[in-house]
Amino acid sequence: MQALLLEKPKEFRFIDTPEPGPPQAGEAVVRVHAVGICGTDYGGYLGKMPFFSYPRIPGHELGVEVVAVGPGVTNVQPGDRCCVEPYINCQECYSCQRGLTNCCEHHQTLGVHCDGGLRPRFTVPARKLHPSPKLSHAENALVETLAIGCHAIDRAAPRPGENVLIIGAGPIGLSALEFAKLSGARVIVMDMVESRLAFVREKMGVADTLVAKGNTSDEQAIAGLTDGRMCDVVVDATGSAVSMASSLTLCSFGGRLVYVGITQSDLVFPHAPVMHRRELSLLASRNALSRDFARIIGLIEAGTIDTGPWITHRVPFVDTIQQFPRLLETTSGVIKAVIEIPA
Repeated sequence: MQALLLEKPKEFRFIDTPEPGPPQAGEAVVRVHAVGICGTDYGGYLGKMPFFSYPRIPGHELGVEVVAVGPGVTNVQPGDRCCVEPYINCQECYSCQRGLTNCCEHHQTLGVHCDGGLRPRFTVPARKLHPSPKLSHAENALVETLAIGCHAIDRAAPRPGENVLIIGAGPIGLSALEFAKLSGARVIVMDMVESRLAFVREKMGVADTLVAKGNTSDEQAIAGLTDGRMCDVVVDATGSAVSMASSLTLCSFGGRLVYVGITQSDLVFPHAPVMHRRELSLLASRNALSRDFARIIGLIEAGTIDTGPWITHRVPFVDTIQQFPRLLETTSGVIKAVIEIPA
């Protein structure tokens, strides 16, 4: 069977890999149908993702079907359509013992630290499968993206009526937007690309959007939208060190800033005049928790979240090497691309 290997930055190639063997206790063999392309995948392709290791079979946003289960598996059975929680945790470290499985001290993310789902079949821990008889494979592939935003908003805990600013209207920013809306907060979205802001207005019903300028005019614009109060919660989903350092100035007094994007650069920001004076809370948000997946499946099944408009590009598995670089072009119009692996 063929798998897609990212040998090193900007170098994909198809390789032959063996079929998975019979699943062992607690395991399941899954058939991969849909793979969402994430900012992590783009970063890995460009060599800009700090946690990515090479060579690697990418793919962690997965819509799969269970093929076989090992002894002791009761949460899924052959034929189940599932999304995959791709964060493989050790279950033994101090973080895992406290329920912080998203930041396990020996954490391995499928497709980042260990091989992922850009292959027809592979074996996963069955406890990482979340079944849904109603979701399509493509919808299941988007659950993990939504989980990232869900966890980020949970970290900030916005309250009804508060001002929440989402910086970056890519898939992770959009996922945070979904859950900021559900909190009852007033949401503002900022991005440098007007077409993404148009998507936010037209498809996600957010009226307040701003084209980011990367200077003091951003502060003035936010002040104008909030009667000078600035934003109670700011979620930076850009992965840009410049944006992440300057986003503190967009927070209100007593505000909370969540970094969900990742940068390899050091961050330098004003402490006394901004962070200390305003008594800001700075929060990191990594991955998501198991409970987030079950919640999101329920929200999509109920129609509360509609992922349909998100998928702007569908890529046949055999065409991935050719099309992947094009998805990175600013003129591509990509919101979310999904790779489809045929039976």
